[in-house]
Amino acid sequence: MLPIFQHAISSPNAIAIIDNIGAYSYQTLLNDALRVANFIQQKNLYQQPILYLFPSSYQYVVVQWGIWLSNNIAVPLHTAHTKHEIDYYIEDTTANLFIYDEQLQEKINTLEQKNINAISLKNIFTTQHTTTQDNLPKLSLEDNALMIYTSGTTGKPKGVVMSHKQIDTQIRSLTQAWQWSSNDRILNVLPMHHVHGVINITCCALYNGALVELQSQFNAEYVATRMASKELTLFMAVPTVYQKLIQYFEETNNTIKLAWQQGMQAMRLMVSGSAALPITVLEKWKKISGHTLLERYGMTEIGMALSNPLQGERRAGVVGFPLPFVAVKLVDEKENEINDFDTSGELYVKGKTVFKQYWNKPIETANAFEQDWFKTGDIVEKSKDGYFKILGRKSSDIIKSGGYKISALEIENVLLTNAAIKECAVVALQDDVWGEIIATAIVGNINEEDLKVWLSDKLATYKMPRKFLFVNQLPRNAMGKILKTSIKECFN
Repeated sequence: MLPIFQHAISSPNAIAIIDNIGAYSYQTLLNDALRVANFIQQKNLYQQPILYLFPSSYQYVVVQWGIWLSNNIAVPLHTAHTKHEIDYYIEDTTANLFIYDEQLQEKINTLEQKNINAISLKNIFTTQHTTTQDNLPKLSLEDNALMIYTSGTTGKPKGVVMSHKQIDTQIRSLTQAWQWSSNDRILNVLPMHHVHGVINITCCALYNGALVELQSQFNAEYVATRMASKELTLFMAVPTVYQKLIQYFEETNNTIKLAWQQGMQAMRLMVSGSAALPITVLEKWKKISGHTLLERYGMTEIGMALSNPLQGERRAGVVGFPLPFVAVKLVDEKENEINDFDTSGELYVKGKTVFKQYWNKPIETANAFEQDWFKTGDIVEKSKDGYFKILGRKSSDIIKSGGYKISALEIENVLLTNAAIKECAVVALQDDVWGEIIATAIVGNINEEDLKVWLSDKLATYKMPRKFLFVNQLPRNAMGKILKTSIKECFN
C-alpha cells in the first residue's frame, strides 16, 4: 500500500469524508475504491489515463483511489467543462475508459468522441462487489498517478503528469510546513481538478487521517455556518472566495457575525492561494476573523513551492520561503543565476515535487526545463531576509481569475472558430474581486449577446470573457504583432 492509503489500514473506523449525502469511514472509502479498482483491472488497463467526471464528493475520491489502486493515471475533469473541452481531453489522452456521475449522463450523451468506454459509477457498483486486493498490481512511488490539465502559452491545455512520488513529496512538504494531523478537519469548497483542491486539501487530509468535508459548490452562508460550528480547524481558498465571504459578513446580521467570528477564532490556520491576494482582502479578513491569511505560491507542474511561515511573520503581498524538499533560484534574462537581494528574476524550481512530463509533448517538456530546473515563467523578487514576492508572469498570455490559471490563447483559438470573427485578442484586466477578469477585443460582424450564446457550450464558465470590445482593427507594431498593452488601455 502507498502512504496515501495508510490510514485506511491503521484507522479504518475513523471518518474520512463527509459530503451532502453522508459520512464515510476510511474503511468504507478503501472498500469502495477497491470495487472500482477491480472493475478497471478487468479491462486490462495498466498505467493508462482514465478520465472521470464528478462534482466534489465522496464518489470523486472513491474513483480517484480506485484508479490509483489499479495502477492507472487519474485524469480529473470539471463539471463546468463543456463538451468541446471534454472531447479535447479524450482525444489528447487517447484514454479508453471514462467514469462519470450518473447525474451527468446528459452531458456524456453530447460528447462527439465516441471511441471511449464511458460508464457511470452506479453501473460499476452494480456489477462489481469485490473488495479484494489479490489480483491488483503492485504499486510503486515511481508510477504515474495523476494528470491535471493546465493552460499553457501554446493555447492548447497540456496534461501535467505526476508520479506517486511527486504527490507523496508534495503532501509530506505541506504536512511538515503546516503541521497537518489526524485531529484536523477541513472544509473543501474548491474544484477538484486543480492542485489546490485535490492535493493541498483532500489528499493532505486523507494522508494524515484527518476529516475532509466536500462541497460541490461555494456558498457563503454555508461556509459561515460550518466555521461557526467550531468543528473546523483549517480552511483554504482562493482570494475570490475570501472576497465573497467578506461581502456576506458585511451584509449579514450581528448574531451570525458573532457566532462566525467565535468559530473562526477556534480554527488554527487559514490559507490563500492560486492567485495574488489583494492586501485590502488580507486586512479586511484579519479584522473579521482574527487570522492573517497564509499566502503561498505553487503551480500544477511543481505543487507548492513557497509559503509564508505557519509560525512567524506573514507579510502582505509576499509568498514567503521555499517549502521543505523544494529548491529554488532566480535567473535573469540571460539565464544567469541571481544572488543579489531585491533583484527580480524568473523563478526556477527543482526537487521531487516537480512533475515528470507533459503528456505526449516531449518538446514542450524539454523546453520547460533548464537541466533539472523547471522554469516557472513567474518573475520573482527576494528580500534581504529571504521572503519571496511574485511580481507577475513572464508571459502576458496567462490570466489568473478567481484562482484559475487561464490561457488567453486558448480562448482566442475558440473565438476564431466563429466565422463572423476576423481577429481577436484576449487580455487580463485587474479586478478587486477576481484578481483578473478576461476581456476580449474583436474585429468582426457579431454582437455581444449572440457571441455569449455561441460561447456558452464551448468554454467553461470561468473561461468566459466578462468584457467585450468591438473594434475595426487591432493595434499592432511594425512587425505585425498585436499590442495587448494598447488593447488593455482601450478597455480602461
